Amino acid sequence: MNPNPGPMEVHRETIRRVDLVNRRAGEEIRRMRLDANVSIAAVARVTGIAAAHIGRVEAGKAQPSTRVLTAIGVAPGAELSLRYFPSSGPRIHDRFQAPMIENLLRSLHPRWRAEVEVPTLHPVRGVIDAVLRDRLSETIVAAEVHSDLRRIEQQIRWGRAKSEALASDETATGGPSAGPAISQLLVLRSTVRTRDLARQYGALLGTAFPARSADVFAALFGPDAPWPGAGILWVHLHGSRSSVMRFPPHGVRLGR
Repeated sequence: MNPNPGPMEVHRETIRRVDLVNRRAGEEIRRMRLDANVSIAAVARVTGIAAAHIGRVEAGKAQPSTRVLTAIGVAPGAELSLRYFPSSGPRIHDRFQAPMIENLLRSLHPRWRAEVEVPTLHPVRGVIDAVLRDRLSETIVAAEVHSDLRRIEQQIRWGRAKSEALASDETATGGPSAGPAISQLLVLRSTVRTRDLARQYGALLGTAFPARSADVFAALFGPDAPWPGAGILWVHLHGSRSSVMRFPPHGVRLGR
């Protein structure tokens, strides 16, 4: 789905996901009821919900309210849990991320194959901005692109969790089960704020992304430089154009 979805795209995706949620909920309810060895009629008697409606819920053909779902769970002794998964699905990017991602993809050496908006499923749900695969090796890089840094520790934690989930998904789908671990790339817009944060939290960011920016640059945009490990690239925006910087911005020691 478009990373900057319009109203119609959001509407269509909402309908699709509601149908999917209803089907999955119905399957879980039916399995739970059968495990408890109770009939639809028995659930209907204790909940006061029409048996026909419970049947439609189990078939994924109804639009059950939260109250109905809760009552159906209470009857056999189960508890309903509703949860949103951060970063799981199409997101509304800010206006700076699109040119940053575009420039990164256009600048990559042909040795790299890129995928964008890559979902992860297990053990955490998420969406990775870009996944880069090196044709010369087994290296896979999960790239996150940010025009600003907020909640730095959470972003580091989420980036690592999604990279681990990508590794799990690769193995589950027959991808590489051995070899280099999936690495990380953080692409940052060079602004007064991000440069100040890089100076203030240099030790924290440097521990999570220890590679030199120049080595990351050489690996992504050159023909044969090896991937140096998790690192940070900086992007300078000027108007509607952007350029990837070979070195960190002036005054930033992180990545040097």
